[in-house]
Amino acid sequence: MEKAWLKSYAPGVPAEIDTSVYASIADIFRQSCARFAPRPAFTCMGATLTYAELDRLSRDFGAYLQKVAGLKRGARVAIMMPNVLQYPVAIFAALRAGFIVVNCNPLYTPRELEHQLKDSGAEAIVILENFATTLEKVIAQTGVKTIVTTQLGDLLGFPKSFITNFAVKHVKKMVPPWKLPNPVDFAAALAAGRPQALEEPDLVHDDIAFLQYTGGTTGVSKGAMLTHGNIVSNLLQSSAWWGQDLREGEEIIITALPLYHIFALTGNCLTFMKIGASNILIVNPRDIPAFVKELGRYRFTCFTGVNTLFNALLNAPGFSSLDFSGLRLALGGGMAVQRSVAERWKEVTGKPLLEAYGLTETSPGACINPMVPGAEYNGFAGLPISSTIVTIRDDDGKILAFGETGEICIAGPQVMKGYYNRPDETAKVMTDDGAFRTGDIGLMTPEGFVKIVDRKKDMILVSGFNVYPNEVEDVIAMMPAVREVCAVAAADEKSGEVVRVAVVRKDPSLTKQQVIDHCRAQLTGYKVPKIVEFWKELPKTNVGKVLRREVKNAPAQP
Repeated sequence: MEKAWLKSYAPGVPAEIDTSVYASIADIFRQSCARFAPRPAFTCMGATLTYAELDRLSRDFGAYLQKVAGLKRGARVAIMMPNVLQYPVAIFAALRAGFIVVNCNPLYTPRELEHQLKDSGAEAIVILENFATTLEKVIAQTGVKTIVTTQLGDLLGFPKSFITNFAVKHVKKMVPPWKLPNPVDFAAALAAGRPQALEEPDLVHDDIAFLQYTGGTTGVSKGAMLTHGNIVSNLLQSSAWWGQDLREGEEIIITALPLYHIFALTGNCLTFMKIGASNILIVNPRDIPAFVKELGRYRFTCFTGVNTLFNALLNAPGFSSLDFSGLRLALGGGMAVQRSVAERWKEVTGKPLLEAYGLTETSPGACINPMVPGAEYNGFAGLPISSTIVTIRDDDGKILAFGETGEICIAGPQVMKGYYNRPDETAKVMTDDGAFRTGDIGLMTPEGFVKIVDRKKDMILVSGFNVYPNEVEDVIAMMPAVREVCAVAAADEKSGEVVRVAVVRKDPSLTKQQVIDHCRAQLTGYKVPKIVEFWKELPKTNVGKVLRREVKNAPAQP
């Protein structure tokens, strides 16, 4: 097929990458630790680990898991923490020791955690004490034998570590009482592993690195098997895409999205580890005032996030007065970036907010907008990155022409090995010729740009006409009096479905009629919302994605 996107690549970006350069993530990690040893690797709450310290601590913890806990190659190690310094230590310890990382959302309910631990076959877990009570309720039903607990301040250095841990537990009362069988303190595990020898196996591309769970909002979550080859490929693809625009050993990236999410995991933690960058970990990005204050401490150069995060920051006091002189790259993913948010970001920071597209099953990067002089928000998800083939297909799998709307399908070395222990589910999402069916509806321009129209399941059908929620949301988000909006389908006797919107107002004087009048001026009649509701806030995942299904299922609001 014609790779139309290649003609739109920035100068120097290759059509293909050589995936044989590295055998594993561990290979990249070892090289980065040697090359950038004295440089800061991760910073959190004012404390910093250099690459040399990260190398030493991950070695010690990996040796503990191997020699003291007795885990064998291929064992599953669950990690359940927010963005604290212990997270990268645990991830790199597990990977270099030949284990498989199972990332767990700290806000899981007991039911969700039990499913993931049992389904993955996790034998060990590293968990922040704040969430140990959840594990306590399900531990007996799982195969987890090794439990390592840690406190928020454990790697902040004395006396800050002591003060932080005391305040979290005894002053703020953020640690519910818990009791687990034979837990080991993180510091004790490091000490026990220190005299032991770490055996680093020869890993190959086909070895699984992560069981990354996805699909929990639409049914039972499934573990996407992301191999070392998948992740290595995506790191090489990203590096090739940015080329000389990102400088090795000099970048400072803000990591506000949680590391258990694939966007932050690959896009921030691993990609920027490869180039020796400094990662600023934000423990609680929902505390926007504290987040803005933290941003004021750094002359950051790169920033990734989701649309809701960028929007919240733009509406936060003090954000517009930060120093953006070092900012080189702002990248939005995980959900569609709205034009109104991107334009305001450019107005406030002076830098464009570029959009990228990917999924858990694609490690995640598949499309990124080119970073070229004069780059602006363009409403597209980007171009297929190096060694990636994107096709638009109909329900029968037939490849459609440029401009036609269908399901976006992705092929490339970053596409997962499959869903763990679910060959039936894997078969459902793969085409006969090996492309991954994303479930997203989109089109491709003759220049190779991919536009996301919407999710298949979110489409609203009004009298036989397709209405895509993103389009309605983008139009309403243009209104200065609107802070956030979510569009869903509502049942209707006449037309089958109508458009229902939940709006969070920035200006309390905004009326429903004003919203409808604005939409009438911007949208075809059948796309105009028939139901307008004002909400105090929209339900979101911990990553900041709006839970469209919860909005859809919620009773009508005033």
